[in-house]
Amino acid sequence: METLSYFLPQVWFGVLALFLFLYVMLDGFDLGVGILSLTASSEDRRDILITSLSNIWDANETWLVLMGGGLFGGFPLAYATILNALYIPIFVMLFGFIFRAVAFEFREQSTRKILWNLAFGGGSFLAALGQGFALGAVLKGIEVDSKGHFIGSTWDWLSWQSILVALTLIQGYVLIGSTYLIWKTTGEVQETHYKTARLASITTLIGAILITIVTPIFYEQARSRLFERPQVYVFALIPLLGVLLIWLLLKSLDRKQERMPLVWTILLFLLTFLGLALVVFPYIIPSQITIYEAAADPSSLVIMIIMIGALIPVMLFYNLYQYVVFRGKVTGGHYE
Repeated sequence: METLSYFLPQVWFGVLALFLFLYVMLDGFDLGVGILSLTASSEDRRDILITSLSNIWDANETWLVLMGGGLFGGFPLAYATILNALYIPIFVMLFGFIFRAVAFEFREQSTRKILWNLAFGGGSFLAALGQGFALGAVLKGIEVDSKGHFIGSTWDWLSWQSILVALTLIQGYVLIGSTYLIWKTTGEVQETHYKTARLASITTLIGAILITIVTPIFYEQARSRLFERPQVYVFALIPLLGVLLIWLLLKSLDRKQERMPLVWTILLFLLTFLGLALVVFPYIIPSQITIYEAAADPSSLVIMIIMIGALIPVMLFYNLYQYVVFRGKVTGGHYE
């Protein structure tokens, strides 16, 4: 039983990290396209952007639902503490999702689309902003008592560090949204998003550099982890690989490649997740609550891992299947 109590929380940490990565990667370009729709120069171009998402956006968000359920069942203490500390960012995110979902349905039937265009683009921005504030607050650390219960104030999540993380995440979403549109569109729309991808890659790099500099300066737990040997060599390698991926991304944009910019962006997101996981582990709430303290009973974790283990292949299959079915370019308001 002691072995299970040690091993199962690690397994669930990996499972939740997988869910979070798949969500950020898939719904990330979804939100990025929504934000970019605010800059579309005509309704025809906006139609192309929204059509590129119309058959896949629902499935992209299921990974967030699955992650929330997994956190509730696998680490109930962390679930309660995080939701208590982050009510406002989470509500901002949920309102953004509501605006997007309503706009998807009503815009199609409306003759005057401006309100629904704003709801779709603004909802995408709000959802990304709420996620960025939540991530920044969790990385900064949530104030808890000896039992792991939240004892901070309502606005603890709001700081200049969380603002920096939120803005960088939004730029990252715009980047992956732009590279997705390069893959899915043609002509002037594609050319426009070669430009937005190039700009977003530079702003994302600047934000990532600032976060990398700020983290060890202001967070003692991260500083002690980052500069310990042999971890220091791994953490030194991650920023170098990040710069290399940005360079490869910019080169692929200069060469007008269609698929490789998205590939390099996905690898950049993956590298970022690996770096965050190495900094955070074994904490589920950094420097406050470990995965072992927050984990549910081992018997519950075993039952859940069996159920989740059966569900993951099904979800991966239908996600992959929909991308195969709708693999064509989007022209006008339809797929080729």
